[in-house]
Amino acid sequence: MVELPSAEPVAVAAVVVLACIVVWDAFWLTKQRRDVPELGRLPGGGFAWASEGVHEMVRQWGNLGSMAAMMVLPWALLEASNTPVIYAILWDVLLSLHLISLLIPKRYAITSTHLFADGQRYPWDRLRLAKRQPKRRIMLLRNGWGPFGPLPLGGDSESLGVAREYIKAMEQARRSDVLSTEDE
Repeated sequence: MVELPSAEPVAVAAVVVLACIVVWDAFWLTKQRRDVPELGRLPGGGFAWASEGVHEMVRQWGNLGSMAAMMVLPWALLEASNTPVIYAILWDVLLSLHLISLLIPKRYAITSTHLFADGQRYPWDRLRLAKRQPKRRIMLLRNGWGPFGPLPLGGDSESLGVAREYIKAMEQARRSDVLSTEDE
């Protein structure tokens, strides 16, 4: 029988990568209050709103399900791969922290130049409104990301309704700008 190499270096790498992702997301989440200090209609045009935990659950349902599966699967492979249990425990702790960060209420803002979401700033020329919209969130797509580009926005129905109108106005303004530059 062929002797397989140790699974421990792979487990260490996986845990380190996941730890980096958790720290990276935590860093961006700390920025959201600074980037979106006030809510409601913004001076100079724009709109900012906040979600609640239930809105983030609706927004992130697919990711939550994926993470639940990612927490369970390593346990089935521990014995077969001869991986120390501590790595599965660390993996689950880190995924739990990441799961909690997904459910933390978020702040969003729409300005004439950018969308602020998840502590990050997205220029409008890199986003577009998805053709099919879910009922309880807004779905934007990041240009050039293909199937990995959905950017859902959460919030209550009233805030999402206002935000949707602002987003449509931004898209319309962008189309007008493209048409006017083509005419020149």
